[in-house]
Amino acid sequence: MATTTTNTTALASQSWYKRNEIAVTPWLFLIPGIAMFALYVIIPIFQSFYLSLFEWDGLGSLAKNGEYVGLEHYERLFTKDRAFNISLWNNLKWLVFYLLAIPGGLMVALFLNQKVFGIRLYKSLFFFPFVISQIVVGLVFTWFYDPQFGLSNWLIGLVGLPPINILGNPNTATYGIIAAGLWPQTAYCMILYLTGLNAVDPEQVEAARLDGAKGHKMLWYIIIPQLKPATFIAFVVTIIGALRSFDLISIMTNGGPFGSTRVLSFYMFEKSLSEYGFKMGYGAAIAVVLFLIMLVFIAYFLWSMYQDEKAAKH
Repeated sequence: MATTTTNTTALASQSWYKRNEIAVTPWLFLIPGIAMFALYVIIPIFQSFYLSLFEWDGLGSLAKNGEYVGLEHYERLFTKDRAFNISLWNNLKWLVFYLLAIPGGLMVALFLNQKVFGIRLYKSLFFFPFVISQIVVGLVFTWFYDPQFGLSNWLIGLVGLPPINILGNPNTATYGIIAAGLWPQTAYCMILYLTGLNAVDPEQVEAARLDGAKGHKMLWYIIIPQLKPATFIAFVVTIIGALRSFDLISIMTNGGPFGSTRVLSFYMFEKSLSEYGFKMGYGAAIAVVLFLIMLVFIAYFLWSMYQDEKAAKH
């Protein structure tokens, strides 16, 4: 009893930090990161929404030169702006077709996860698209699609088809840019899956082989379930990359032909900062719509992570 009283007295005489050191110390490490995140992410989100309520050219003070218009920009986006509808539809195309990078990366990773002669060279070649700039990727594929001397039309000619101006046709230009984007994105997913394959439990694989599992059954029931963390990250990065697509469009078509390859991020730039723009309020409204679309996916991924953590604890 005396020992308990002594410990209680000693604990009470300590400082507040010493009594709560275990709970407080992690937050001290997190505070700088949280402050930076709030300053450069959270606060600009609210500023963008506030700015979208004004008509402003970006010159001078918003309070003096801005005109409050309420939700007029959002009404115009969804009812009168055909270019916005095209941009939104193109973003949906990017979302659907960009996801092909995930199974593509898995297949390449499975091919490279073998112990054969020269596999390091093959890994380097497949890794190469990931380390080069998106601008370089755009230039390379612009030359590849060139209707006069591009390699794509030479390959098409081998099967007896006439030349196709992929980037000059409004019906094919978006798909041509997506194909260019899939090249480095597949390499990124490949890296994630190669890392995941190194963590696959060999005992489970061997047990499955003894039970007669092989081929697609081994892949579907043994390998892929253990690659769930890598697949999760691949989905997150690929979806956000599809929604943020800007570089390739700017380099390869600059939104053309006839505005057919615009996406929301590029249209936001056109309205806000290009030579035809300086409509900061309208551009901010487009940014808010793009953010809300991203927020749906981000919320879903965070919820999935929470459920996985919850299931792991039980």
